[in-house]
Amino acid sequence: PASCTAVAPGEPLRDLQQLCGTITWIRPLLGLTTEELLPLFHLLKGDGDLASPCQLTPDAREALERVAAAIKSFQAHQVRSLPINCAILGKCPNLHALLFQWDDSQRDPLIIIEWLFLPHQPAKTITTLPELMSKLIIKTHQRLRTLAGCDPACIYLPLNLEQLDFLFQTNENLQISLDSYPGQISIHYPKHKLFKDTLYLAPKSFKSKTPIRSALTVFTDGSGRSHKSDPDSQKRESDVQIVQGSPQIAELAAVERAFRKFQQPFNLVTDSAYVAEIAERAEHALLQEIQNKTLHSLLSELIWLISHREQPYHIMHVRSHTDLPGEITEGNRRADLLAMMTNTTSSSILRPILPDVHMQAKLSHAFFHQNAPALSHQFKISKEQAQAIIATCPNCQSHALPTVATGVNPWELGALDIWQTDITHFPSFGRLKYIHVSVDTFSGAVFASLHTGEK
Repeated sequence: PASCTAVAPGEPLRDLQQLCGTITWIRPLLGLTTEELLPLFHLLKGDGDLASPCQLTPDAREALERVAAAIKSFQAHQVRSLPINCAILGKCPNLHALLFQWDDSQRDPLIIIEWLFLPHQPAKTITTLPELMSKLIIKTHQRLRTLAGCDPACIYLPLNLEQLDFLFQTNENLQISLDSYPGQISIHYPKHKLFKDTLYLAPKSFKSKTPIRSALTVFTDGSGRSHKSDPDSQKRESDVQIVQGSPQIAELAAVERAFRKFQQPFNLVTDSAYVAEIAERAEHALLQEIQNKTLHSLLSELIWLISHREQPYHIMHVRSHTDLPGEITEGNRRADLLAMMTNTTSSSILRPILPDVHMQAKLSHAFFHQNAPALSHQFKISKEQAQAIIATCPNCQSHALPTVATGVNPWELGALDIWQTDITHFPSFGRLKYIHVSVDTFSGAVFASLHTGEK
């Protein structure tokens, strides 16, 4: 305890780093959560100079006093004849585990053996609640095999029966963590004051795996502008906002505004696979500290909004720029048009005023960087016009391939009349390393064969 409190103001960063390392080593025996030690961990984020002085904040001093008090009051023992159990505790998403024994012959039957905690910084940017439970279960198995050479006799999970059945059927992380586990799984914790004070059941999930009937549909695009439509009244409105940053940040900002604005049930359609995956995992998730302040702020706000929802929602990813019919493709197309909007009317509902086709192709290439055939096909312009647009794009010059004039390869009027052959060397095939690849110039059929030479 003395070494935990004898940190004078202005001590170098090295001493604070060593102190935090000592506390982390004994923390499993003390039961101090990561949140209680956060003020100390935040002091380590200095300029990296080992001799730089560190000033203890009042919160950091309080954390040190809490550590010293826990060391003075801690007593640990184990009854070898009793099984060891594991209980997942804590308020979502800040979970931790307790290894304990239960002795009914004692006045206080709870025998605390060790506390287990997750790392201060999770490995993923967003870690879901089932993943956190799975990591704690795996850590419990590893620690108990080190301490006693066995698995826990019973694992207590903060779930109700419906949540437990659903996760066992759908969540592979929980399935893997409990694979070949010989013990019991229980949702009924022993009756003890410690469990009563620190047990929080996992909150109800409002994320729907299937689309919600008769609900609002919200479309978002990759430029930070969200487009929403009411499928019942077919009224179309727009919420346009300029967002600085990458297309992913802009799309994330649009989704965050959608969850902030619509509290009723709704279906969200986005053409960004990155944002769709984040929104799918955001409910009651643990966020990693991110150096990009804009991204960290958007992710924090999105996780908070989704975790505190009281109405169901559904996330759908749709591929952009497809010619498929239907309302989903049409809604996504309207969102893309709003993304390239150059002017708006003064009315309360924004309507895009689009430029000519050549300018649309130029704006589209500046955003998506299509090649010449794609631009020519999408906007019905000539191949020479598409190549001219690409030639003026500075981002595409370093990756541009030399153009080949048309008419190099002969084009026959019938199948199997003229074949064009090329030879590729593949040393891994040994003697048969010469691969002769022939293409029928009429049908495009390809035939490849292995030979011992180029002839």
